[in-house]
Amino acid sequence: MPTIRRIVTGHNAEGRAIIQTDAPPERIEKIGPQGPIFYEIWNTRETPARIDAASGEFPEAGLILPPPPGGTRIRVLDIPPETEDFKHISEADAREHFAAIGMADASTAVKGAPHPFMHRTRSVDYGIVIEGELVLIVDEGETICRPGDVVVQRGTNHAWSNRSGKTCRIAFVLIDGIFVDELA
Repeated sequence: MPTIRRIVTGHNAEGRAIIQTDAPPERIEKIGPQGPIFYEIWNTRETPARIDAASGEFPEAGLILPPPPGGTRIRVLDIPPETEDFKHISEADAREHFAAIGMADASTAVKGAPHPFMHRTRSVDYGIVIEGELVLIVDEGETICRPGDVVVQRGTNHAWSNRSGKTCRIAFVLIDGIFVDELA
């Protein structure tokens, strides 16, 4: 798939709107030899988000799955089709996968789980399928998501499975959240 183009606006010294950058995102990372490609587009550190003249994205070391505390994150993922190897992913391998994206404790993989990459984050995520298809798997059910479909993921245990035979591109907007007592 073509590389994502990220266009960031800002303001010049006179306060007029400008195109600050127009290029691929600065952080593009592939997880494992057959894993997804993460295009890290932008993150904010607070809500409401601070708007200034021309600062850049807040720097981060490596990939971090959830949004920053009190903030947001937008990313695009290219998720390749699953191979036979997925049937043999251990709980430890699943935790290592999530550790590579900064959140080993997100993994909820246990023997008998619906998918080896089941996970849960403390966030509300909007997922928009751009190209291809993915299966959204939750504890009790699954559904196929196709281009134009929007998933509102509300801190639930889930996984994504690409059973289509071709790469799927999906955009995510992640918003920091807090679990109420009965869900914590």
